[in-house]
Amino acid sequence: MSSKENAAISQLLRLLESRYAIRVLWALRDGHAQTFRLLQDSVGGITPNTLNTRIKELREAGMLNHGADGYIVTPVGSDLLKRLGDLPAFASKWVAGQTRKK
Repeated sequence: MSSKENAAISQLLRLLESRYAIRVLWALRDGHAQTFRLLQDSVGGITPNTLNTRIKELREAGMLNHGADGYIVTPVGSDLLKRLGDLPAFASKWVAGQTRKK
């Protein structure tokens, strides 16, 4: 992997590692717009201040926008979510393996 690719991955991971960033995107994965309050409820446990910060960061990164009906993922955010589409199957398999170890 080139240093340019490593830098790009590092930049993306820094964004996604921010507390609740992936959860905000994941809550919008169905493509339906959500108001601030609905998004806060969908994410669960996030304070309004933290949600505002994540929204600002994700908007600056081109991952989500705010339209007339609320927040929605952009095509870039949708592309990322599509690439994370195998996450539910992986998580289920991983949890089952963890349970067997106990």
